Amino acid sequence: MTTPVLPSVPTPFPPFTLRLPEANAIPLVCDSPHSGTKYPDDFGYAVPFDELRAGEDTDVHVLWESLPSVGATLLAAEFPRSYIDPNRDIEDIDAGMLAEPWPTPISPSEKTRLGIGLIWRDAKKNGNGAIYDRKLPVAEIQNRIATYHAPYHAAMREQIEAAYARFGAVWHLNLHSMPADSYESLQIQSDHPLADFVLGDRDGTTAAPEFTAMVAEALKKRGFSVAINDPFKGVALIARLGRPAERRHSLQVEIHRGLYLNEITRERSAGFDKLQDALKDVSREIADYVKDQVK
Repeated sequence: MTTPVLPSVPTPFPPFTLRLPEANAIPLVCDSPHSGTKYPDDFGYAVPFDELRAGEDTDVHVLWESLPSVGATLLAAEFPRSYIDPNRDIEDIDAGMLAEPWPTPISPSEKTRLGIGLIWRDAKKNGNGAIYDRKLPVAEIQNRIATYHAPYHAAMREQIEAAYARFGAVWHLNLHSMPADSYESLQIQSDHPLADFVLGDRDGTTAAPEFTAMVAEALKKRGFSVAINDPFKGVALIARLGRPAERRHSLQVEIHRGLYLNEITRERSAGFDKLQDALKDVSREIADYVKDQVK
């Protein structure tokens, strides 16, 4: 039975949950930055709650809950990405949302143009569904960074560096889900349907090609369609962590929400348990690969 998601919960609360390896530890660190469903009571949004929830990667950390049982670490955000997005750099800010100038240089990315930068502007695609009916004070955003974004990244950095120090290598999985209209939301024309899974390695720059290929094959063997870097290549987290020449590999994994979720009600569908079981097998296969690399 799932816990009801409330429109507002008292703040502050712990910014993440961290599950450490339950078997012999391996240098596999995984995170779900967008599955948080605790909506802070200082959010101050002005959009219907069901529209706001559409941004969640609902239950992604639950789909992958077996990872610690194969020796991996699993970090999951508790706060929603629409409040502050841990998969964005802190400079990725829309100046037009601010009540006063930002005190340090900003560098808005394509995500900010789409309304989904560090602080989301829009709840719907193509600039619709304005989340706020007000300008945001700089102090409010700085508080979000200090209370949620920074601790999440500190926890991730600690786990990555501990694994690397112990094993001389680390593999990172950045876990997400994607809506059925992902191409449209990204304003991309495509002549083929969205795959069941999209693996992103920023065009081969954040993970060894053989690692990306291994994960793709593990999914394909279980009947899933897989695309590489189409349409998601990976954003701030894997760009920062992935340096394959140093044996630091980072791969983004996107799951088509239609496999496990009703995108309107956010309720788990009949396919949830089957997908979870398949990902348990995939997790075991990834763990075996990692073990072989550090023998």
